[in-house]
Amino acid sequence: MIRIKSHIKVIVFDVYGTLYNVHSVVKKCDELYPGKGKELSELWRRKQLEYSFLRQLMGTYEPFHKITKDALMFSCKALDLPFNEEKTHLLLDAYLHLTLFEEAEQVLSVLKDKQLAVFSNGSLDMLEPLIKESPLKRMDITMISVDEGKVFKPTSMAYQLVLKKLHVSREEVLFVSSNTWDIAGAKNFGFNTAWINREEKVFDHLDVSPDDEYSNLLCLLDEISDPF
Repeated sequence: MIRIKSHIKVIVFDVYGTLYNVHSVVKKCDELYPGKGKELSELWRRKQLEYSFLRQLMGTYEPFHKITKDALMFSCKALDLPFNEEKTHLLLDAYLHLTLFEEAEQVLSVLKDKQLAVFSNGSLDMLEPLIKESPLKRMDITMISVDEGKVFKPTSMAYQLVLKKLHVSREEVLFVSSNTWDIAGAKNFGFNTAWINREEKVFDHLDVSPDDEYSNLLCLLDEISDPF
C-alpha cells in the first residue's frame, strides 16, 4: 500500500468527480426538466468526456467550456428536451457552482502544509470561478489546466504539463483522481496514483493499475505516515 513518503514533492488532485461532484447539476437539470434531471446529468457528463477524447484523437482541440456546451446541446436533443439560450446559460452556470465533496475541504486542510495542485481538463474560465467560490479559495493550491498545452488527459502530453508547471519529476507526484481513465493515464505516464472509488466500480483493463484505491478522500489521510 502506497505511503506519502519523502520522495513525493506534490499531491495533485483531479477536479471533476474527485473534488467536486459533477452530478450536483442534477438539481438545476430537474428544476428545468422535472423528472429528467438524473438522466440529463448522466448523459451530459458521458458526452462531455467522449467529446474531449474524440477531439483529442481528431486533433480539433476546443476549450472544455465549449465541449461542455456542445455535450449539453446533444444531450437535450437526444432526450427530446426543449432548450433555449436561457436554459443553456442556467445549466452551464450550474457547472461553475458544483458542490464540493463533503470530505474534500477537510482533507485539503490537513494537507495545507504540503504542496498541492489541481490538474483538470477544465479550462481556466471554468476552474477559476468554481474554486474561488468554494471553501478551497482559502487554500494555496496551484491550478493547472490542459488548456495551457491544448491537449486533453489522458494523453501523456497532458500530464507533462504538471512537471513543467511544478518543476518536479514524475516520481515526485502523487496523483489523485476518481476517474479510472485519468488514473490509467497518470499511471502510464509514471505518476504515483491513488484512485478514489466512491461507487465500488471495477477498474478498467488497460494493463495498468492504481497504486492504491480508496472509497473516499478521507481514506487518503490514513496513508500519510511520513513527512515530506
